[in-house]
Amino acid sequence: MSIPSLASVPLQRLDLPWLRAADVQLAVLRLDLVDPELSGNKWFKLIHHLAAAQDSGASGLISLGGPHSNHLHALAAAAKRYGLGSVGLLRGNPQQTATVEDLQRFGMQLHWLGYGGYRERHRADFFDTWRERYPGYYSVPEGGGGLAGALGCVPLVNHVQTRLAALGWTDYEGWWLAAGTGTTLAGLVIGEAQRRGKTVHGALAGPPSHGVADEVSRLLRDAGIADSGYQLIDACRGGFGRFDEPLARFLLETETLSGVPLEPVYTAKAMMALRLYAGRGYFAAGTRLIFVHTGGLQGRRAAEAQLEALLR
Repeated sequence: MSIPSLASVPLQRLDLPWLRAADVQLAVLRLDLVDPELSGNKWFKLIHHLAAAQDSGASGLISLGGPHSNHLHALAAAAKRYGLGSVGLLRGNPQQTATVEDLQRFGMQLHWLGYGGYRERHRADFFDTWRERYPGYYSVPEGGGGLAGALGCVPLVNHVQTRLAALGWTDYEGWWLAAGTGTTLAGLVIGEAQRRGKTVHGALAGPPSHGVADEVSRLLRDAGIADSGYQLIDACRGGFGRFDEPLARFLLETETLSGVPLEPVYTAKAMMALRLYAGRGYFAAGTRLIFVHTGGLQGRRAAEAQLEALLR
């Protein structure tokens, strides 16, 4: 069984014109390279959930997400490797996407909840019916969230420390990453609280009304540390999963210049928000930042046609 490891994840310098103009140095933590199927931060958010499932003797995993969900993609792939069953509760009505095809190939049982049914996911008893239907299955929060998900991301901080010398860096001033649920961001804040407390900047992939701020506060409280050390930035460009011509152009230009693949829902929005902040002089000259590539490239397959249409 192949288990993803941080050991081979590189920290790669990025040299772009707008970074040079702002005198900001950027290194990308290439979590997109950790595994072809368990890409990005998704695997790290699952580590403790998988351990808890195994400790409880669970025979399978239940979780939820949309028809392009990176989380469900990683969970289904992980369940297959661990010899576990998997159940996906999907938002909306039945549709066939590249992600859904992969979920089926991984052996995941799919249930479409519609939109109203999916909105019920915040109820405390949401999973009860599904546990009755699939006895012995372990439920994983949306996006691999919860404190278990955050703690799985804490080792990313120490890993970056081991890679600094290869860049010729002795330190850095902060982190920058896309924030969907805020789980990975909380993990980095927890990790930094154990060291020197560098600021973690979270570029929100969805609108602030999605409650990421409250979730991060709750996770830090559950971890027993102060609700500080981070900043949330609205980078959603009008809504989760929405993208426009400027973003499409920025994505393709950045890929061409850097050789680093991006996707429009998370990483491109986060990088574009960083360009805005750097251009406005938000960072002092010489600032060194770590950009977390949160993966999600499998989800880009559904966006290719729209990206091409925006650039015609």
